[in-house]
Amino acid sequence: MTDNQNEKYIFYTKVAWAIYTLITIVIVAVLVLFVARDNEERFFYGLMPAAAAYVFRPMNKPFSKLIFKFTGVSHPTEKE
Repeated sequence: MTDNQNEKYIFYTKVAWAIYTLITIVIVAVLVLFVARDNEERFFYGLMPAAAAYVFRPMNKPFSKLIFKFTGVSHPTEKE
């Protein structure tokens, strides 16, 4: 039972990171395509949101709480 729970948690973690990555890509695309007015701004808007998403990436504890809230799968306990 715990192996299945661990596999589900790992799967949902990968899905959550994929969603986080797609949101970052959409934000970069919107800024580059619709907000930027010249090449310098396109370069800045192409790099900075991705860098900010990396720096402010979610920690494990809040991420685990959100995964539990939406899926009901909790963080696996570590074996000693």
